[in-house]
Amino acid sequence: MAGPTTAERGARNPRDGSAGSEGPVRPPRPDDGAGRRRRPGPRALAAVAAVLFVAGVIWLLYGSAWLRAEHVTTTGTQVLTPQQVEAAAEVPIGAPLIAVDTDAVEARLLRQLPRIHSVDVVRSWPHGIGLKVSERRPVLVLEKGGKFIEVDADSVRFATVDTAPRGVPRLELTTSASPSLRRFGADRLVGEAVRVRGDLPDRIVRDLTSLEVRSYDHISLELKGDRTVVWGSAEDGEAKARTLVALMKAAPTARHFDVSAPTAPAVSGS
Repeated sequence: MAGPTTAERGARNPRDGSAGSEGPVRPPRPDDGAGRRRRPGPRALAAVAAVLFVAGVIWLLYGSAWLRAEHVTTTGTQVLTPQQVEAAAEVPIGAPLIAVDTDAVEARLLRQLPRIHSVDVVRSWPHGIGLKVSERRPVLVLEKGGKFIEVDADSVRFATVDTAPRGVPRLELTTSASPSLRRFGADRLVGEAVRVRGDLPDRIVRDLTSLEVRSYDHISLELKGDRTVVWGSAEDGEAKARTLVALMKAAPTARHFDVSAPTAPAVSGS
């Protein structure tokens, strides 16, 4: 009996004799097995490199001894000393620079040193912390109990000193018998005085020696040369300032000026 034809042999699976596709069956390639270890692709390598890089940066910032806070530098002080500022800042020397809480340092300085108006706390890599200080400046000074309370342009009474700062006008609150004190309070009246001071032009400020508040609507100025100005309330300050300058030009020898009603001023004592 004749054997199977070539086609019949090709139609059988050489392993189990079952029907198969035509043509010879090729043995499996060594790298086609399910357990083969594949080489990592570019994305996997990039991910590993990124993880290693981040881990290295974290160690460098937090774990190494290279980026530690070692010194503090203070700038901008005028009355305060850098030593006072740095002591109040309490920067944790030796801590990782990245871990220094700059917001906490700022809060401590503003709380402990009211003379500081603002402060910028910055990291100065690789080892420093910088404190850029802006101090409050007095625009008026209030005498009390033989000492002097400095008042800034925000009406903040920020410091008490033994000696009045040079060139700063005195603020006199003579409101003890005035109903304005009960109605508005001392803080409000101090604020009104500061408001008047802020409306004065520089040429008047240079001659201003004191500013008296008798009530909310009775504020007066004392100028060099034994000159006085009745200002009234702090309302319409710019108009009153313009009127006062015009009066001084028109009557340079006058000693008393009243601009409480800037549309109807008065001058006397020539």
